[in-house]
Amino acid sequence: MSELNVTEQEQVVEQGVHNYSSEEQWVKPESPLLLERLGWFKDQKLGLMMHWGPYSQLGVVESWALSDKDEEWSRDGIDWNVDTNELKRQYVGLNKTFNPVRFQPELWAELAAENGFKYLNFTTKHHDGFCMWDTHTTDYRVTGPACPFHAHKYADICKQLFDAFRAKGLGISAYFSKADWNTPTYWAPGMERGTFTSRGPSYNPKEYPWLWEQFVKFTHEQIMELMTRYGRIEMLWLDAGWVCEESGQDIRLGEVVEKAREVQPWLLSADRTVGGAYENVITPEQTLPEQPLNVPWESCITMGTSFSYRYEDNYKSVRQLIHLLVEIVAKGGNLALNVGPQPDGRLSQTAIDRIKGMGTWLNVHGEAIYGTRVCEPYSVGNYHFTQTKDTTYAFYLYKDEHETVKEELHLPVLQEFSRIDLAGGEDNLQFHRTENGIIVRLPENAVSEPAPITHVFRLHKRRGK
Repeated sequence: MSELNVTEQEQVVEQGVHNYSSEEQWVKPESPLLLERLGWFKDQKLGLMMHWGPYSQLGVVESWALSDKDEEWSRDGIDWNVDTNELKRQYVGLNKTFNPVRFQPELWAELAAENGFKYLNFTTKHHDGFCMWDTHTTDYRVTGPACPFHAHKYADICKQLFDAFRAKGLGISAYFSKADWNTPTYWAPGMERGTFTSRGPSYNPKEYPWLWEQFVKFTHEQIMELMTRYGRIEMLWLDAGWVCEESGQDIRLGEVVEKAREVQPWLLSADRTVGGAYENVITPEQTLPEQPLNVPWESCITMGTSFSYRYEDNYKSVRQLIHLLVEIVAKGGNLALNVGPQPDGRLSQTAIDRIKGMGTWLNVHGEAIYGTRVCEPYSVGNYHFTQTKDTTYAFYLYKDEHETVKEELHLPVLQEFSRIDLAGGEDNLQFHRTENGIIVRLPENAVSEPAPITHVFRLHKRRGK
């Protein structure tokens, strides 16, 4: 790789976390159907993201430990006495022990649907190249003869999950890594780099165009398998942003996306960090923008500290998760909340409890989340705002259960409203206007201890305003 390309790659990803494209790089689709689907996407607000694969057995970061270039941070969880080459052999060989016999896709789908999640974003393949579907392109797959799970009735994990979630009315977003560190047409042996691995190919595609073309065809074939054999897919969610034309790794993405749209004309594409016509949705990772974005976007954020399953991980509280969701929605985005399933095929009890806790809150306050759009002043301190056609919603977030709940709250809004209700509580609250907002009085039964996660106010717009 040239020095320029190496630098570009390092800018795209830092310690496994992708940067995100600017609003200016977003290109509005011309297709009325794609615009309609982007409207659908913006209505959903909450998706369940899942990183799952053989790496879950070790409880280490997915894929990245294979990259020598990234060893400083990606191997901090490798605490057993093993050298680099043996570590790679151990990692690649995890397919031989991956056997999640306690996998129950219908339970996952039911849990998500009953608790307010609207779509699934599932890792069909991470950078390590292991395929969670019954691909015909490689034996390095969950249905491959070396994987003990291949004989199980649920062996084609993508099919089982996609069908189960779709049956519950949830959309499907198929995560797919454009890089593949297992195929010899990407990490090709015998090249000038030797055994040293980094996130890019082991050769310069311009110097070996015939080899690169094999990789392009391999990638297209895998994508088309997912797009033609696994039912309706709402979005192709493409990771490994360093694989792009600008870096010299042109996989002719537009060609395969347009081919997929011949079968699924509604298909959205999220070509992360690349910008342009095939990044229909911008995808911040483990962060959210400081200001609202006026384009479709989705923050992928972990429930714990890791995307992949980590033993005894530290999970965010329900309060923290709801506060994240509220701020993201107030800034015009969706939350793709990542949960890493266990290697045995179950979700951890802590993750289940958090999902149910979110569902309890959403069951009462979901009207202020789903189908809403941004609303000035967006986010001011602990206040956040959303709106529908006729209603503005004002959230007040309580940082912890010990915060004092005041009898009156000052809502920093300048519009005129005819009535204010407490979502999940009393209607027609007392309020009066001031020079810089509205003072609203909470009903007596809402001034409680401990402090709730939020108070959510329903502000009815005055007709003609």
